[in-house]
Amino acid sequence: MRQSSPLVAGIAVAAAAYAAKYGMQAWQAFKARPPTARMRKFYEGGFQPKMTRREAALILGVRESTPVDKVREAHRRVMVANHPDAGGSHYLASKINEAKDIMMGKAKNSDSAF
Repeated sequence: MRQSSPLVAGIAVAAAAYAAKYGMQAWQAFKARPPTARMRKFYEGGFQPKMTRREAALILGVRESTPVDKVREAHRRVMVANHPDAGGSHYLASKINEAKDIMMGKAKNSDSAF
């Protein structure tokens, strides 16, 4: 029996080494995943001449029947990604704000000049 204990220890060390090798390969594959798989996709369509409630919901990534507090959260999330101070477009920011106003029930006067 004394002869088999070094053999068992060697097999255990080899098994641990193989497990560590495959664990490291799995970790590398996990880290190499494309980041777009985890990110939420936003509205990519063009804009209609007069924004509808449906289009506003698509821009903010919510349903048309979403409560006001969820609309605010969605507006903040989309605005952080597209804010002009962070390199975003002023036009997109104005459309995002218009979408929030429509979803919150605020009437927007399209004749006003900025």
